[in-house]
Formats: sequence, structure tokens, C-alpha cells
Amino acid sequence: MLDVYKMIEDIEQKGVKDRRVLDVMENIPRHEFVPEKVIARSYDDSALPIAEHQTISQPYIVAYMTSALVLKPNETVLEIGTGSGYQTAILAGLCKRVCTIELNENLALQARSLLKKMKIENVDFFVGDGFGGVSQKAPFDAIIVTAAPTFFPVRLADQLKEGGRMIIPIGPSVTDSPDNKDNEDTYQWLYLVKKIDGRLFQKKLIPVRFVPMVQSGFKK
Repeated sequence: MLDVYKMIEDIEQKGVKDRRVLDVMENIPRHEFVPEKVIARSYDDSALPIAEHQTISQPYIVAYMTSALVLKPNETVLEIGTGSGYQTAILAGLCKRVCTIELNENLALQARSLLKKMKIENVDFFVGDGFGGVSQKAPFDAIIVTAAPTFFPVRLADQLKEGGRMIIPIGPSVTDSPDNKDNEDTYQWLYLVKKIDGRLFQKKLIPVRFVPMVQSGFKK
């Protein structure tokens, strides 16, 4: 059974109370962003596989990361890793403009087509290396990274405005082996980074599991 209200309830019970974020998530049909074979699990609070060996993140993690950015309606956000476009759609409902960049062209095209079908128009799509961000549209009020690099990407931080925020998972590539489920080394850590007086301040938040952030040449 597809139950968006149960999904929102689960997120709230885990501690995310940001009403703006929850209201937007309640109105974004997550089942539109997943393959047919897993559509019955669309509103489970779990990550799900999508095309190109990627995943759509757990709804709680989407809500947590989005809420941590404290987005304002007049702000512009850079998303690193378009993926299915689900996180993109949520950001678009919370801010003035979203720039999203995806290394895999097929995923980017699918997400753009779906958001166009949903009449979400305040998004600019780019295909390329997320490590380089989207310098031609910088600076950004906020940056959200939906794949995990093994090191902190300084070039992204350079694209933050003064007072800007970035949320990013950092750590080694994880494995889904059952033998490693309780091993802290199989997790990355989520960080919230703020730019204050030109300096970067970071706060370690929670352990997470994301697909690795892959580096490649930029494609226009």
C-alpha cells in the first residue's frame, strides 16, 4: 500500500519536525521516482534502487539533510547528484532556484523529463563532474551533496556565498555485505558546513550510507 502519510509520520517520529520540508515531501509523489519493480515500497522509510546502479535515498535522510540547510524561499541551491530527481523536486518546492548536476547523462535526462511532466520549472540541469560544481551559476546560498566523496571538495565550498551552508556525506565507499552492517567503518559521516567571515566551520552530524561520489571530466 502506498502511504505517504505513514512515511511523513515515520520521519517525524525520528526527529525531523520542519513543517515546510514535511509539507513539500507530503506533496511529492515518491512512487513516480522509483522503478516499477519496487513501487510497492515507494513510501517505506528506506533507500531503494533506481537505474544505473544508483539509489533514491531514505525519506528520513532526505528530510534530515534538507531541514539542516534551513532553506529560505528566495535562495538558490546547488544539488550535487541529481539521481532520480526526487531530492531535486523537494528542493524546488522550498527555494527560488535549484541547480542540479549529475555525472550520469541518462539519469539527468530522466529526471529532467519527469520534473517537466510534474510542471516543476525552477530547476537548471547540468551533466558533469559534481566535484567542480556549477561555477557559472555560483555563488549559492546552500549546497547539498547526495553522494559521498572520500575527501572534502574545496571547490564546492568556494561556490558558497558568505553565510552559506553545505550538507555533505564524507567517507569511504560502503558495502552492503551483511557481515559489515554493524561496523562503523562501513558508514560515512554527514557534515554540515557553514561559511562565516570567509572561513568554513563544520559540524559532524550522523552516520549515513551513500553511493560514492565519482570524479570524471566535465561534459556540457
